[in-house]
Amino acid sequence: QVQLVESGGGSVQAGGSLTLACEVSAKLYSTPCMAWFRQAPGKEREAVAAIWRSVTTYYGDSVSGRFTISQDNSKNTLYLQMVSLKPEDTAMYYCAAGRYCSNDRWARANEFSSWGKGTQVTVSS
Repeated sequence: QVQLVESGGGSVQAGGSLTLACEVSAKLYSTPCMAWFRQAPGKEREAVAAIWRSVTTYYGDSVSGRFTISQDNSKNTLYLQMVSLKPEDTAMYYCAAGRYCSNDRWARANEFSSWGKGTQVTVSS
């Protein structure tokens, strides 16, 4: 099981930007499906974005057009670039690793076997 460590969270005002990073303890080709999830207090965990084999990307409706998922295989690091942040983006953001992504499965938390401990993002109005 790979180890995942998130970083880059913080507090920003609405309209601001943040970039999250997730360092992976293994080569990214061994975990071809990587994703970001988030969970706000009192709410269920929500799929934010995923990337399959470094190329195919998936986004949740609430973040599409504002967030970009990417990875740097040379650094074994996954990124989530977030712009035009809104107060409703406030949540703990988690990195997750799995073996398979598809259009109808990427948003399912149980498809991912490894999880980081999360990094907090707070957006004020």
